[in-house]
Amino acid sequence: MPLPGAPAPPLAMGSAPPVFIGCEEVEKHLHRASLLLPALEAALGNFSAGAPGGVVQPVRAVVPVRPHGGYLGVMPAYSAADDALTTKLVTFYEHKKDSSVPSHQATVLLFDPTNGSLKAVLDGSVITAKRTAAVSAIATKLLMPAFAEVLCILGAGVQAYSHYEIFMELFTFKEVRIWNRTKENAVKFANSVNGPVQVCSSAQEAVTGADVIITVTMATTPILFGEWVKPGAHINAVGASRPDWRELDDELMNNSVLFVDSREAALTESGDVILSKAEIFAELGEVLKGTKPALPEKTTVFKSLGSVYVYPVTCHFQAEAENDQQKMLDERALVSGTLHDKFTLKKPS
Repeated sequence: MPLPGAPAPPLAMGSAPPVFIGCEEVEKHLHRASLLLPALEAALGNFSAGAPGGVVQPVRAVVPVRPHGGYLGVMPAYSAADDALTTKLVTFYEHKKDSSVPSHQATVLLFDPTNGSLKAVLDGSVITAKRTAAVSAIATKLLMPAFAEVLCILGAGVQAYSHYEIFMELFTFKEVRIWNRTKENAVKFANSVNGPVQVCSSAQEAVTGADVIITVTMATTPILFGEWVKPGAHINAVGASRPDWRELDDELMNNSVLFVDSREAALTESGDVILSKAEIFAELGEVLKGTKPALPEKTTVFKSLGSVYVYPVTCHFQAEAENDQQKMLDERALVSGTLHDKFTLKKPS
């Protein structure tokens, strides 16, 4: 028998504890959002293919945190093609008293699909920002007018930065404009990015004549109006992820060709879609698969709700999680074995 207080012998070690992959490590692996484009395009196509695509992702479950004006969203997904089982947990708050805390915070859980054990916990903030911007870039590549010269961003938060980064990498715009309710945040944005950005005093000033418009705000009532929008422009509507929140007015919604990431999610979660009663023309995955046309000559809106995108991103970290878990198992076995040898009594000769 081992001495009292000595560790148990290293018999069945069990599964390793989950690996935590923090913000800095995620950023190191995803230093450019464009790295996600091939996986995200495949994921969107598989999702829109229905059962043959092998993607199971129900509409996000949302728990209101009413005393604090917040929400907790839960987004599970399984992809047969990637054999990836993940869940994203995201909190988003309407009115943050502490402006140092982001309005959106996220964590991603990566499971072993063969047995359900938790393999990794990932900081989801960088993943969310870069994944969302990458999908907007995919939509823009398909839907923007042929000779787009002016980019407009409404909002100056985390998503504004991630969108600017990938759009400057992938597209050539002669002019970039930004507007934000709090002007000093727009000025801060313009001063901190690489490249000239015009800070506008009003949303209308920023939007007028723009070829591509990105709305990344926490607005609950429309901030973008159809009468301002240039015919043939493309809009990526990223904010307003609740059924009673709006970024776009009825005129714009009903006089544009509407694309979404998920029909079911848009009809359940998007106030812009639900309250305007706008008709959904296609899912983005259908355009990627070639079953629906892109119609870049029309005024187009892509309503982004963050569906479909969790598992292709976490696949980037699957091998790393497995390697780190094996290292922990090896280290645990070594330590346990060493202590066991130290505390085990020698048999008398």
